[in-house]
Amino acid sequence: MNQQITQWIDDHFDEEVALLQQVLRVPTDTPPGNNAPHAETVAELVKAYGWNAEKHAVPEQEVRAYGMESITNLIIRRPYAAGGPTIALNAHGDVVPPGEGWTYPPYGGVIDKGYIYGRAAAVSKCDFATYIFAVRALEALGVKLKGGVELHFTYDEEFGGLLGPGFLLREKLTRPDYVIAAGFSYNIVTAHNACLQLEITVHGKSGHGAMPETGHDALQAAARILNAIYGQLPELKKIKSSVPGIDSPTMLVGRIDGGTNTNVVPGKVVMKMDRRMIPEEDPVAVEAQVRKLIEDAVQGVPGIRLEIKRLLLSHALRPLPAGEKLVANLQKNAKSVLGEDIPAVGTPLYADARLYGEHGIPAVLYGAGPRSVPESNAKKADEKLLLEDLRKATKIVALTLLDFLAAEG
Repeated sequence: MNQQITQWIDDHFDEEVALLQQVLRVPTDTPPGNNAPHAETVAELVKAYGWNAEKHAVPEQEVRAYGMESITNLIIRRPYAAGGPTIALNAHGDVVPPGEGWTYPPYGGVIDKGYIYGRAAAVSKCDFATYIFAVRALEALGVKLKGGVELHFTYDEEFGGLLGPGFLLREKLTRPDYVIAAGFSYNIVTAHNACLQLEITVHGKSGHGAMPETGHDALQAAARILNAIYGQLPELKKIKSSVPGIDSPTMLVGRIDGGTNTNVVPGKVVMKMDRRMIPEEDPVAVEAQVRKLIEDAVQGVPGIRLEIKRLLLSHALRPLPAGEKLVANLQKNAKSVLGEDIPAVGTPLYADARLYGEHGIPAVLYGAGPRSVPESNAKKADEKLLLEDLRKATKIVALTLLDFLAAEG
């Protein structure tokens, strides 16, 4: 059966690549996050396989309050005979905006020298194709299966996943036994960092540049905060995780906006910061520490007022004992397809797979991609995926589904 499944994927690989091109060509820049049209496209595409995609639209008011425009999450249920587990395959369709510097059109799905180029070619629209064709290959065998597969295509990972997998779980629309979420082909991610993002608004008072004493300089106060944040980095380096692939916590300010003109004392500065937490840290305690660090930096500075708004608190993904079987089967099948042992590791990134873990559902990240994030240009110009990695990942996921769902005898 294994040879049949891999042969089917080879025979239909051109069709899989064509699907990926269609999935890449519908923009889903987040922000602004108008992602319902992409879900509609995917739902229409899978009708060709006789599949029905349930459309679960998040209420508009909730989406707008979240800072996005539209979210429709999809569940495609493929139930088989009773008596087996349900495995969910989750990929997200929202993406960071393309930015500048592209050689290829970011929404072109151009193929060149064995690579496909486009925003989300590697993270994670590629795994829409991986997972759809893995399930199609499994079902094409014509053997008796027990349990079921669910395809979860969600649309707010870049904002933290609360209205993607979080919405599906909160509304009790799904409760799988295992989850495979989008990842790369040469390792299995079983743990990832937590992430805290804050928006810090420093309020001062504008004044004429020739008479700066008439104002209260918000940028000068912001500089004190910056020094406090970056002054903490040596201490964070001393904290080490025991999870392979994860090192130390990190912290940075990724964006600063402020001031009105060259000759005006800045009356307001807004900064957005990111604090990554290793799985061993307590997110609640870390947030309290960071807020105190910021507040203490400007304590007593005349005319300065602070607002600190939480943008995101993403918890860590931690391995669950029940997930060991999933990891072992993925590793076994990767060995047969790739000819090498692939490790199970942690990653300093964060993903919405953690939301399944928070509900006690074993989740791992595995899909199509290179050995490392930098190789794929993920979130940068000319994001790309080696098509052979897509082919291999599809085979590995399909074989793993077969291991879990094939009825004995």
